[in-house]
Amino acid sequence: MSFSVFTALLIFNGCSSTHPLLDESLSNFTNVYNDGEARYVGGELQLISQNNWFFSTKEIYEDFVLEAEVKMPETSEYSNSGIIFRGQIIDTDKGTQIIGYQVDIDPSDRKWTGGLYDQGRRKWLYPIHPTRSHPDEDFVTNFLGEWTKEQGEAYSHLTWNKIKIVCKGSDIKIFINDILTTHVKDVKDSKGVIAFQHHGSKAYRETRDKNNIVRFRAISIKKL
Repeated sequence: MSFSVFTALLIFNGCSSTHPLLDESLSNFTNVYNDGEARYVGGELQLISQNNWFFSTKEIYEDFVLEAEVKMPETSEYSNSGIIFRGQIIDTDKGTQIIGYQVDIDPSDRKWTGGLYDQGRRKWLYPIHPTRSHPDEDFVTNFLGEWTKEQGEAYSHLTWNKIKIVCKGSDIKIFINDILTTHVKDVKDSKGVIAFQHHGSKAYRETRDKNNIVRFRAISIKKL
C-alpha cells in the first residue's frame, strides 16, 4: 500500500512539475514553414526570418503555465514578435501555417505588448483595434476593461522581459514582468502547439543581415 501511495505521489508531482523547453538540439521544436532560422546560442533561442514566421513545439498543450523571457533587437527596421499558444497547424493554399492565440510583443509607440491577438483569424481581441478586431461568440469576457498606461508600460525595450501565460479551461491570463496585461474568457481553442514568432526582416531577406534577431530564454512549461 505504501509503495502504491509513493508511486502515485511521484506520478502526480511529475505531471505538475515545470519542464524546460530549450536544449542544444531544439529537440522539442519543429519548423512547419519554408523560411526562418532558429538557433540555440548560449542558452537562448534566437530567431531570424525573411517573412512572418513561427517556430513551433512538437507537443500539443492544453492547460498550462508557460514562462519565458524575450529581448527585442535594436534595429531601425520594423521589429515585432509574439508567442502563439494553443495554436492550430493548418494547410492552406499558401502552405502550412499556424493560427491561434498570440501574446503580442510590440516595441512600437502603440505599446500593446501583452495584448491578445488571434493569428490568422479574429486578429486583435484585446485591446480593441479600430479596424482589425473581429471578436465572435467564442470571445466571452474581457475582465480588465480598457487598456491602461500601466499595461502599456509593463514592457521595457532592449532589456530582458518576463512573459507568463496561464491557460486553464477557457480562462486566459497574460503577464508581462509580473503585471497582468490580459485576462479573458475565450472558448475558441482548448489545446494546441506553442510557437515563437519572428515577424520578418527585409534586411535578412535581401542581404542575410541578422541585426533583427529576436531572442528568447528561460522557456519552461508546467502542465496544469
